Amino acid sequence: MPDDESRLEPVLLMDELIETPPSGEGNAVSNQDASLQAVIEAIVYVTEEPLTIAQLTAALNQPAERVQEILNRLMAEFEKPEHGVAIREIASGYKMATKPEHHEAVREFAKSLKPPLKLSLAALETLALIAYKQPVTAPEIMEIRGVQGGGVLKTLLDRKLIAHAGRKNVVGKPVLYKTTKDFLLQFGLKDLSELPTLKEFEEIRRLAFSDEPEPLGEPAAAPSGQNPAAGGAEAQPADTEETEPVGSGGAVEK
Repeated sequence: MPDDESRLEPVLLMDELIETPPSGEGNAVSNQDASLQAVIEAIVYVTEEPLTIAQLTAALNQPAERVQEILNRLMAEFEKPEHGVAIREIASGYKMATKPEHHEAVREFAKSLKPPLKLSLAALETLALIAYKQPVTAPEIMEIRGVQGGGVLKTLLDRKLIAHAGRKNVVGKPVLYKTTKDFLLQFGLKDLSELPTLKEFEEIRRLAFSDEPEPLGEPAAAPSGQNPAAGGAEAQPADTEETEPVGSGGAVEK
């Protein structure tokens, strides 16, 4: 008959991510402390707001005294001249930041970067259509979205997110559009196979524009035979207003 311990269900806790040192090991800094120090470093790095000891204690399931001791050790390590960043105590919390002596170099580098990309909802929808259906023509985009999109296409061309891909061999020979390398860079994609699914894109779009006010009335129905994008058809023929930041452009100082 199995004992009580053998019947316990395994439970994954944060401290299970921290390696336990082999018995008898007498290093000044144990493997367990080194693992915990690495976890704290990673958490402080990714946190935008100053992180308190209480938050770290709760997240790591570790005593506050131990967390503070290892954090102090980590701060001392980053004070060494070979590190360009340091962990500072700010507003009763801890945050990673550039050392003052490197501010000018970082500022000059930041000036050389492109500003964050901003696209309207119409531009984002059009870009998604081109990404998923490329090469595609302006009339085909208009048929799906239910509105004219010449102004939006010009914005995307100016931003170098799309480019001409020849002409379609039909009446009128309309221009074909495709996405560019800049599109992949802006959205952090290795190639087009990494595009999110349509369902994932709808969630991204919903989150990106969740702060926009809801329309007062029901959206107008699309013309027969046309499939508007999930956000509904726009009232005006083109939308080049740039309102929401997307992508990975711009500098983030840690």
